[in-house]
Amino acid sequence: MSQQHSRRQFLFRSLGLSAGALMIPSVNLLARQKGQGTIPLIITSHSNETGRKAMEAGWEVLLGGGTAIDAVEKAANIIEVDPEDTSVGYGGLPNERGVVQLDASIMDGKTYNAGAVACLENIKTPSSVARLVMERTDHVLLVGQGALEFARAWGFPEENLLTGKAREIWLRWKENLSDQDDWGAPEHLIELQKEEAYWRDFPDIEHHYGTTNVLAVDAGGNVAGITTTSGLSFKLPGRVGDSPIIGAGLYVDNEVGAAGATGRGEDVIKSCASYYMVMRMSEGRSPQQACEDALQMIIRKYRKVNPDFFPSEKFVAINKQGEVGCAMMKGARIPLMSVMNEKGYSKYEGTVVVS
Repeated sequence: MSQQHSRRQFLFRSLGLSAGALMIPSVNLLARQKGQGTIPLIITSHSNETGRKAMEAGWEVLLGGGTAIDAVEKAANIIEVDPEDTSVGYGGLPNERGVVQLDASIMDGKTYNAGAVACLENIKTPSSVARLVMERTDHVLLVGQGALEFARAWGFPEENLLTGKAREIWLRWKENLSDQDDWGAPEHLIELQKEEAYWRDFPDIEHHYGTTNVLAVDAGGNVAGITTTSGLSFKLPGRVGDSPIIGAGLYVDNEVGAAGATGRGEDVIKSCASYYMVMRMSEGRSPQQACEDALQMIIRKYRKVNPDFFPSEKFVAINKQGEVGCAMMKGARIPLMSVMNEKGYSKYEGTVVVS
């Protein structure tokens, strides 16, 4: 592909004029444009190898006639227990004190029920705890110590969630915070330390917004979703983002579809972005259009205050017909998500919305 053609393709995608798939037979662009999605269906915002394994696990549930709610939980657990994933569950990056605090929400379209946990410590699979909040209590959200005591009551094993990798990233962040404190090497060794593997492995420590969404439609046409995260890295202890907030990080309507959000949670909370996407789909917008609409809505709000500010969000959505959508705000790379349906596994290529 020529450089000029590549740039033109990126421009079209950035303006939201096209949303295609990677060159994988299991996603048919023409069928999707005609509204011919397929169910059962399961997707996740994760597009790495763990995302693929999660889709295979969730699809196994759906293929056997299982429910959407069982499928999304099984898939989310695969991602939550991956120690290499620094954005979710075990291995997630900690708060500023070095403590991993997890948030998760789950929603079952069939029963119009939801559950969530926030600031949960020592439990690898917060989405499973959230499901028990949904099914075994009359509440929607449990936080902090209360969420941990609830998990203990149901027999969830406790363990330190801070992996060696996450610990090193956190300590590197502390060393970089200020040249006026005592963290870091002695002044005369600062240049020499950059040759250490400790620095080469993590050369750039930045705030990290990672989250994952898992959304599904089962053979009966019922919709379910999960959003799970370790939250903003190095956050203030007790900070809660959008992931456990129904309507912000996740929303499901069994008559329409489902949507989930990743990125800077504060912006998603203020915009009720997932609810907004589902409402847009209820008005006839496709999942792809709904994702783009929500991002443009946030951009418009901030433009009135700071025209140059573009928060970092990535949205995903599905509808009951098996159509999917994915879009992100700004960035030099095209957003991807994992999709699994009767045609197999694929990576769906979304759009970058810049205005």
